[in-house]
Amino acid sequence: MPSAMESLPDALLQSILSHINNARDVAACNCVSKRWKDSTPYIRSLYFPRNLFYNHSSDGEDPDNIVKRMVSRVVRLEELIVYYPFSPSGLASWLSLVGLSLSELELRLDILADNNNQGSHESPSMLDLVGTARNLESLKLWNVVMVRPPKWDVFQNLKNLEIVSARFEDNVLDVVFQSCPFLTRLVLLGCERVKSISINLPYLEQCRVDFYGIGNCSLTVTSPKIESLEVQGCGWISATKTKHLKSLSISNSAGRVYMVDFENLAALEFLSMRGIQWCWGAICKMLRLASEVKHLYMKVEFTGDFEDLQPFPKIDFVEFFNSHKKLRKFDIHGAMFAALCQNYCLEHMDSGFVIPFLEEVEITVRSPLNAERKLITLESLLEYGKSLRTLVIKILDMKTNYNAADDFFDDICQLRYMNHNIVRIE
Repeated sequence: MPSAMESLPDALLQSILSHINNARDVAACNCVSKRWKDSTPYIRSLYFPRNLFYNHSSDGEDPDNIVKRMVSRVVRLEELIVYYPFSPSGLASWLSLVGLSLSELELRLDILADNNNQGSHESPSMLDLVGTARNLESLKLWNVVMVRPPKWDVFQNLKNLEIVSARFEDNVLDVVFQSCPFLTRLVLLGCERVKSISINLPYLEQCRVDFYGIGNCSLTVTSPKIESLEVQGCGWISATKTKHLKSLSISNSAGRVYMVDFENLAALEFLSMRGIQWCWGAICKMLRLASEVKHLYMKVEFTGDFEDLQPFPKIDFVEFFNSHKKLRKFDIHGAMFAALCQNYCLEHMDSGFVIPFLEEVEITVRSPLNAERKLITLESLLEYGKSLRTLVIKILDMKTNYNAADDFFDDICQLRYMNHNIVRIE
């Protein structure tokens, strides 16, 4: 009696099998029956995992030839993902067969060179070959060294470019961007040897850059349609034409954020500021520009314009919330909370003051110093936050004498007891 799959019409069987993309599964389907084997050429995507040929016999068929044979059987391949180590000749043979039909290409190149191998021509030749797939809409590259600009023509259809774990020489990225002028999404993660980068892409909407090193890179973005920008590892950041920017995240875990320069943040809804040290001028400028923000995340430990780490100066509680009236969610850590708690006018607050839209607050407390001021600030959030639904107080690595910490924690527990429907302790 025929199985349910075998009784299906050819078109339906082909449609089902077309959703299989793992090379192992495709090979297994080819062994089921001649009918299944005749249906697998209609798959649209092929994925070759990193460990695919780990147990491959050295005297067997060359893995690149196996991939070539599988690729050649596909009528119209749209997506090719290759993670196992392959050769330039293998890549050239595959792209000669399916390069023009590919819309998505993802390659783990595994050609990170050491300092004594920067003149290797393997990396550039690999990258040059990618240019033969000129109809790509998405390109993802892992583990690559760009010692010279790749010889690419303009990718007319490329909208998404992701480069992960890469090392760039000189101004290679400038040439790469010139070959991809229609990008709407750009991701650069774990990039080394980048001192300065300028992104001038008129259609870019989403951008994420993460530079590995001591955190002293400079970044300039000129993209009038940018909606989301995430930056890690830069000390100087400038972005003009940002009237459509809705989400902005700036972090520097290794160095200092010296300068930020944004033209217009009227549409900004989410702002994240993280890092060990920011210059106070950069913090003030970001808070001033982000007056319309709805979600603010602040985890900056210290300020100071030079090497010395300085605590935050006083921040006026009333002025801060009057300047951010649309704030709905506020994640605040250590230094910023301590700065807000230094306001000595909270006991005599104007009765007309309210925080109209604030719904969620998460506060990380690391010290019981100025415990009384901190409790008054917490009480003020509860009293004047007319829409407040959740106040989460996170106690983290509190370092001081035990009595002070215990007393402060008892006071917070009492606050929670009195406002159990809103306050939560973690």
